[in-house]
Amino acid sequence: MKRHFFFWPALFLLIAFVTAPLAAQQNAGLVTRLVPSVAQLTIVRGDETPFTVQAVDASGALVHVELRITGPRGLLQIGDGVVTGLEPGEYTINVSVVVPAGSTATPPSLSVPVVVTWPAVDRVVILHAATLYAGTTVTHSARAFNVDGSARPDPDLTWATSDAAVATVDAFGGVSAHAEGTVTIRASFEGVTSQIVHGVVAFPGAALELRGAPDGSVRTGDVVRFEAVVRDASGAILEDAPVNWSHGYTATAGMLGVPATGQMKQGAFVADVPGIHTVTATAGPLSARASFEAKPRDVVQELEIVGHGLEDWYRTTDIWIFEGVDGRDYAITGSKVSGGFAFFYDVTDPSAITKIDSLQVDARTINDVKASPDGRYAVLSREGATNRRDGLVILDMADPRNPRVAALYDEGITGGVHNMFAENDYLYALSNGDKYVIIDVTDIYDPKYLSEYNHPDSRLHDVWVQNGLAYSSEWGTGVVVVDVGDGRWGGSPANPVFVTSYATPTGRTHATFPYYQESTGKTYLFLGDEIMNRRGLAWAGYPRSWGSYQNQYDPETGTGGFPLVTRGFIQIVDFTQPENPEMVARYEMPEFGTHNLWVEDDKLYQSYYEGGLRVVDISGELMGNLYTQGREIAVFKPVSPVGYVANATMVWGTQPFKGHVFFSDTNSGLWSVKLLPRRRPIS
Repeated sequence: MKRHFFFWPALFLLIAFVTAPLAAQQNAGLVTRLVPSVAQLTIVRGDETPFTVQAVDASGALVHVELRITGPRGLLQIGDGVVTGLEPGEYTINVSVVVPAGSTATPPSLSVPVVVTWPAVDRVVILHAATLYAGTTVTHSARAFNVDGSARPDPDLTWATSDAAVATVDAFGGVSAHAEGTVTIRASFEGVTSQIVHGVVAFPGAALELRGAPDGSVRTGDVVRFEAVVRDASGAILEDAPVNWSHGYTATAGMLGVPATGQMKQGAFVADVPGIHTVTATAGPLSARASFEAKPRDVVQELEIVGHGLEDWYRTTDIWIFEGVDGRDYAITGSKVSGGFAFFYDVTDPSAITKIDSLQVDARTINDVKASPDGRYAVLSREGATNRRDGLVILDMADPRNPRVAALYDEGITGGVHNMFAENDYLYALSNGDKYVIIDVTDIYDPKYLSEYNHPDSRLHDVWVQNGLAYSSEWGTGVVVVDVGDGRWGGSPANPVFVTSYATPTGRTHATFPYYQESTGKTYLFLGDEIMNRRGLAWAGYPRSWGSYQNQYDPETGTGGFPLVTRGFIQIVDFTQPENPEMVARYEMPEFGTHNLWVEDDKLYQSYYEGGLRVVDISGELMGNLYTQGREIAVFKPVSPVGYVANATMVWGTQPFKGHVFFSDTNSGLWSVKLLPRRRPIS
């Protein structure tokens, strides 16, 4: 095994600084007060406001020291003497003095409250304009738009009617028509009102037929699509007759006390739990119902440990498994805050994972690793380079057992490169969360800048490219889809063209994986949340947390470390029609946070941090919460008594490959496991 040494990385902090000469740090003990330019901040989302802090001594004289100014990631942006509000809410900016190593000084700290508000509302738009028939109820919806053109999520609308004798409206926009006549329905939000006028007419329906009831039983998680056909006295179909759907449940033996049983949406139904389910369609005075049994999905499989490549010196980051040009199989892993090491393994025999080489580059962290589909080259991301020009390291993999540095590339990506994606001739590399740069790597020894894409007012975390579309995960903006070779929107690698974007309700889109499902003909986007707190949940971590990794948490004294606090879940978007994406399902595990994911052969492979590796059945049309539907196939939580952190699960990245599942664990290295055909309960 050999190691290549370039530079030892300098300490790098992912926070905002007020910089000062190094010598000035020695003045930390003189500071008695921190004086902010304002006592509190109020910012309109998207705007920035000046904010500075001065350190003074007992006499009030200015002390030149280095200050650390931090705020919540993705919610506030702090730097260059300004604070930018990214998401509305109430937050805190924390300020402290940077104390030199070995100093015993305990200078004061400071907390400044920040309120980020929404821009003013410009207009309200009522979206529903269907015919109102007496004796029916039609739910209306409305959207509120700010003066900057952005949509206000979940506006607290006030609904009103002009004539309650003709029609009433509830707090959720449900309009119930009572008698023939004319009525105006109004929706108001923050002083802005919109209205729609209805002419209520007599209900002409005479019969209702319910279609789509299953002949036999279905499984939990199976989507059953019903159709309600309303006819008038002549037998003609009434296309605009409003239909209301409802669902009832009867528990079978052993299923009493079930908190949630299924989901109904516009005629589509999915059962969460086994039992007898009844779907009812109502149109005016007409109704029809169908009952059927949902049985357990029964997809649990045994997951067998095959091999383990222990890493006990460094914290392992992402992995990439690929077939080398020599026909053997290899793995690459990165490392976190570990001096810029990447490790190379022969995984041809997954039961005998063998480390064959290591490489050290000028970086604090190698977060991401990739190899081209043809195995011709590999690439390492860099964060925290000593010269502050992070960029990429491109490796020649002509001899996979002896990777060679082909090029150091940083044009357009001098900021930290957190993630990237490798095609055969093109590299897509993030630049400090601002954009991704597209690099021509036809000649890996002479890579060339080709183009870039920077979505307005967005922060970028990850990018995945498939079939000519680039899917970038951009936190609050959600997933941004760009044509980089699909051609339907005129895009190419040299000319990226925006297609669409979709923001999730959580605003924490960390990773996106596109998947075409052959059985249904649907394209789904799996969007992984990453939420670095458990705000609003009843608990905040394990009794013995290792969150700091360098400083063990002691539950008896309450000192050291900090609680592990990741959470989040998978949001699933129907992307079959790119111009009209729709959120249809989720895989929700609120106790643990999601990280990287992979979808293959109707299975979701999810790295769930403390929640371990999770394999989920995604066969058939997807709707509702996959977790409650019993779609979990297998769960594995790796631990090693001699890992970097002993007996602590923290799964980082997962990739299925040639019948095995490989994953990296931050605390214990590289693992391989295999799903077995027989089934057993998972405790």
